Amino acid sequence: MASLSAVIITYNEEKNICRCLESLKDVADEIVVVDSFSTDKTKEIAARYNVKFVEHEFEGYIEQKNYAFTFASNTYVLSLDADEALSPELKKSILTAKKDFTADAYSINRLTSYCGKWIRHCGWYPDRKTRLVNKNIGHWGGTNPHDKMIIDEGAKIDHLNGDLLHYSYYTRQDHLKQIEHFTEIGARELFEKGKKYLWIKMYISPFAKFVRDYLIKAGFLDGKAGYDISRFSAWATFKKYKKLKMLRDGSEKS
Repeated sequence: MASLSAVIITYNEEKNICRCLESLKDVADEIVVVDSFSTDKTKEIAARYNVKFVEHEFEGYIEQKNYAFTFASNTYVLSLDADEALSPELKKSILTAKKDFTADAYSINRLTSYCGKWIRHCGWYPDRKTRLVNKNIGHWGGTNPHDKMIIDEGAKIDHLNGDLLHYSYYTRQDHLKQIEHFTEIGARELFEKGKKYLWIKMYISPFAKFVRDYLIKAGFLDGKAGYDISRFSAWATFKKYKKLKMLRDGSEKS
């Protein structure tokens, strides 16, 4: 059976890290935690497990995840966020794949819990992610804060059964705080890439986002949670472009 490294990036994840590590301990042969100098009990909790704990200043989600990859001593690497955990079925799938890795990378369905409710619509499920990869043919890319695994052209990708359980927001206030954080990063990334503000993006895109998530993607079937997710996602779209406009205006004035 091949060996597998698991890598996680953390910052103040005392709520989540134990669940994540528990789900990995019987699957991963090595667990690497790269922490951005947490001020809570993240480090203390991680010390209870047999992990390689590294502290590194946060430079961006993509940058931090690629940095974490460099500490994986095995060829195949499973990348998780601290608020994620493996379902029992996914554990079995990974253990079966470890007997003979026949693909270069493996995708996984991610199932998200929102304020205690599992969300199966709103475009949130199956939310397929490539997370188990031969580190020689994959790296993290995308646009912060929305990182994604980039696989070399021609690589073989298979799919694993089971869900990656994502415990996203415990309260709606958590969601709104994350929107503020992510839209700040997203707007800054767009600004630094020279993207221009377009009024249609700020006013039409949020409406289209709500219609897509709530109606086309059947968010209404998730009840109140589906409505909240759809309207908050639309709000996030508006906030990102509003912040981009503010950055552009400030740059032009200066």
